[in-house]
Amino acid sequence: MNPEPFWAWFQSHAESLTMIGDLDDRCRAGLLDELQRQLTAYCDGLTCEVSDPGPNGRTLTVSAEGDIELFRAVVALVEAAPDLDWWDIVAFRQPQGTALTVRFDRLRFATARMWFQQLECADRPDLIGLRVTLPADLPPDAASDDVEVGVYVTLEALIGEVDCATLLGYVETCPLPAEPLKSGFQPLDDLPALVAWWKEK
Repeated sequence: MNPEPFWAWFQSHAESLTMIGDLDDRCRAGLLDELQRQLTAYCDGLTCEVSDPGPNGRTLTVSAEGDIELFRAVVALVEAAPDLDWWDIVAFRQPQGTALTVRFDRLRFATARMWFQQLECADRPDLIGLRVTLPADLPPDAASDDVEVGVYVTLEALIGEVDCATLLGYVETCPLPAEPLKSGFQPLDDLPALVAWWKEK
């Protein structure tokens, strides 16, 4: 895996990518498709996201989609990144804070209305097991696969890609109990604190 061709392409298109919001839909889609093709040529299985513009420009986040076997490829690519004006290059999806509303397809997951219970991973006591309640307002016809992915995306937004991939050993979902606290659940927004404690213990 040689990161140089990817960064050579990125540098030659950095201005267009910085101003991507000014492009028409067809040009924008074509540029992003080519960005993904260049990334796949470096390492199949990686993805990337271009952020909205901020005071210091845009962020390019390179992700392994939680595949631990590809983590080294992400780190190597980001470490090889040139110094680019108006660009911050980040390895892995980072935690987005709490009190989030995460959208996956047509589904919405509001962390302030979700709860979790810590479970033991009998075969891997070094990992965290979770039981996560589903939002009460999910559409009744929501596909179970979409719901499961949406919950994982929500957890990733709370604690980040690396911790999701390396610390969560088991995740299951359940309906929201009538009285979550009395049923032994904690607010889902408390999960980052549990993860921080787990990493330090």
